[in-house]
Amino acid sequence: MEIRILAPEGPEPDAAELCARVRALCRDGPDAVVCDVGAVAAPTLATVQALARAALTARRLGIPFRVTGATPALRALLHLVGLVELLGEPEEREPPGGVQEGIEPGDLPV
Repeated sequence: MEIRILAPEGPEPDAAELCARVRALCRDGPDAVVCDVGAVAAPTLATVQALARAALTARRLGIPFRVTGATPALRALLHLVGLVELLGEPEEREPPGGVQEGIEPGDLPV
């Protein structure tokens, strides 16, 4: 399994540059691209936009995209805008993959 790691430079990633780097990393068809955002100390909605556009670029090329190293502030922003899947976590309203709800004998039909 080949995973390419991308680390945005500077405190605020540039969306166009990040997308160009994702396209370059995806040329050889890796299994996934992981974006390490540990250097992003003060994330903004522009950070979220850059990550969303990078994820969309990878998805259009058929490559999974995930974010690692997110600060609590960036995690909160990603949760707020509904992009928690970039962190590799299921959304709160969705059960994790492979989990099925059980039916109890005393449950009423819906």
